Amino acid sequence: MSSLMINLFLAGFAYIILIYFVAAMTKNSLRKGKGNSDDGDGGVENLSPPKIDLPPGVIWPSDSPRERKPEPVDF
Repeated sequence: MSSLMINLFLAGFAYIILIYFVAAMTKNSLRKGKGNSDDGDGGVENLSPPKIDLPPGVIWPSDSPRERKPEPVDF
């Protein structure tokens, strides 16, 4: 066997061993955190949207007047 074949065999064997260990570690970490819905950043949740300062004359659609009277059209 040439040295190239031996090197390819050893590199392939090392690759298989490495992939096995990575898969085993990943499987264990996924199993531990399965029932935990915590995203880990902590703090107090604030679900209200931020107040954005709009330019003059621009309003949010939710702040628009509810009753709109149609303007009369002259023919």
